[in-house]
Amino acid sequence: MGVTVSQFGKTQLSKDIKLYTIRNKNGMEAAVTNLGACLVNLVVPNDKGEYKDIILGFDSGEEYLVNASFFGATVGRCANRTANAKFTIDGTEYKLAVNDNENNLHSDFHKGMHKVLWDVEEGDNFVKFSYHSPDMENGFPGNLDICVTYTLTDDNAIEIDYDGVSDKKTLINMTNHTYFNLSGHDSGSIENTMLMINASNYTPVVEGAIPTGKIESVKGTVMDFTTAKTIGQDIEADFEQLKLVKGYDHNYVVDGYDKSSRLIATAECDGRKMEVFSDLPGVQFYAGNCIAPQGGKGGVTYNVREGFCLETQYFPNSANDPAFEHPIFDKGQKYKTKTIYKFS
Repeated sequence: MGVTVSQFGKTQLSKDIKLYTIRNKNGMEAAVTNLGACLVNLVVPNDKGEYKDIILGFDSGEEYLVNASFFGATVGRCANRTANAKFTIDGTEYKLAVNDNENNLHSDFHKGMHKVLWDVEEGDNFVKFSYHSPDMENGFPGNLDICVTYTLTDDNAIEIDYDGVSDKKTLINMTNHTYFNLSGHDSGSIENTMLMINASNYTPVVEGAIPTGKIESVKGTVMDFTTAKTIGQDIEADFEQLKLVKGYDHNYVVDGYDKSSRLIATAECDGRKMEVFSDLPGVQFYAGNCIAPQGGKGGVTYNVREGFCLETQYFPNSANDPAFEHPIFDKGQKYKTKTIYKFS
């Protein structure tokens, strides 16, 4: 039990990158870093009592300074894609980095929240990261004070709490971009993972992965995960939505969304079961279609579809699309949300 701290590297300005490891009474471990409030390690037992690290990542803080795939990243202020890299609040247009064709993806690759050093507070079973994002940082209005807290519980859940407030009306849509492989980060393909997503609908996309604005049923299509199936069962199907993004990389519309926490997904493989709980309207299921061959922990090379993401969030391009709930928060209005990944 408790939190231990170790040196994890140095920034370009020779500031310390630290690794904070939380352990529970069952031997489960979660390690997070003050660089980008990233989740680095997640060591979980299976039904045979075998402990493995089940998330993709790196062995040093210096590697997280690059992190092209956003392994374990806290993404902010706005996750996912924003069409034409701009949005409007009360008649004022705000421009973001053009970094994904003509669009914006995950705010900023090089200067986003996953690349800054956060302040840290440690507790018995949690690490709380705090960051002050100044007005117009990466194009977003308002001075935003944001906290991300990782808590490891004794029932083998990692809870991620987000709390923030801005002094101007602004866009806030945070997520965690952890890549899971329930057989172990070094075990290869995730296509045999059984996945259920509690979503009868999804938001189809056009080329460039921007949603059309429509909400469509998954029934009778390869997009349907309302009944558990393997990730790989239909991923190579002759279906236009899959072809557009090289597999699954779509926002699913959570059934029964009412801003309360609910089970939104379940994944199982190698004797490990992960349940995902969220109070947000959407979850981006990404099957790791574009993981470039790259070095990871322990000298392992990660390849395409060797990790999957379940990113809880407001819908992509929701700041611009009138059909979607807008993650626009007034001056002084609290941004508060929780995601839980529970293992058994």
